[in-house]
Amino acid sequence: MNQNPYELLGVKPDADQKEIQSAFRKLAKKFHPDLNPGDKSAETRFKDISAAYELLSDEDKRARFDRGEIDMTGAEQARRNYYRDYASASGPGGPYHNNSGFADFGDADDPFASFFSRRRGGAQFRAKGMDRQFSMEVDFLDAVNGAKKQVRLPDGPPLDVQIPAGTRDGQMLRLRGKGEPGIGGGPAGDALIDIRVRPHRFFTRDGDDIRLELPVSLSEAVLGGKVRVPTPSGPVHLTLPPHSNTGKVLRLKGKGVVRRGGEQGDVYVTLKIVLPDKPDDRLTAFVKDWAETSAQDPRRSMEV
Repeated sequence: MNQNPYELLGVKPDADQKEIQSAFRKLAKKFHPDLNPGDKSAETRFKDISAAYELLSDEDKRARFDRGEIDMTGAEQARRNYYRDYASASGPGGPYHNNSGFADFGDADDPFASFFSRRRGGAQFRAKGMDRQFSMEVDFLDAVNGAKKQVRLPDGPPLDVQIPAGTRDGQMLRLRGKGEPGIGGGPAGDALIDIRVRPHRFFTRDGDDIRLELPVSLSEAVLGGKVRVPTPSGPVHLTLPPHSNTGKVLRLKGKGVVRRGGEQGDVYVTLKIVLPDKPDDRLTAFVKDWAETSAQDPRRSMEV
């Protein structure tokens, strides 16, 4: 594969890891085989950008590539020899010597000779196998709290995948050595698992915070008190201030998504006052009597 990984990902040679990762994710979503069924060109492009990202995301491999020591597949590059190197190497075993009696002409017919051996007994060409990419859906709470899941790769046994706590939608997990077999005894590629997080019925994620809308009764809103609130790590009790309106936001500190370093985001609770499902004659009579003596105008601020 005689390609430039920087050009494949559309980044400059001095791009940092964040730029490289962002470029790869954008291209991976565009050319993912699942999104382009039957499109061989998209499949080939996806394999190429995966190989480019595999190289550039590894600082050591990237540095060696930049120095010309390896090519994009990770294979060792042949040492560049010059005429003065050959001039001092006459006789059997020298670079210009072969059994035909004519220097190098007998081997020139094989254009791949330099990949396998520069001379008799040279090292065999080795290359890491291609990475393989798969999609995996996980529940919202499993992504937030972390979980162990099982995925079955094509033509392979089921594998246990550890979903780290705080995993985001679109995050890529790597299973080392579970990709395509290597060439010439080279290491196998990796399996890249594209995580897709299923929406939750009342939790939504906002960065490392969790938001939810909490229904409260009219009496709870007026009188206040403790109410039970669900969080990703389990229910807790929240103190509701008296006279709480719909739309009021309360915070549960440290009950959100785990961050790097062990800290956690927060849970933000938005109150929503809910009336009884069935009409209550006593409530109706009370509110009617109260309304006759009340001068409240909740829409006063909307006058134009």
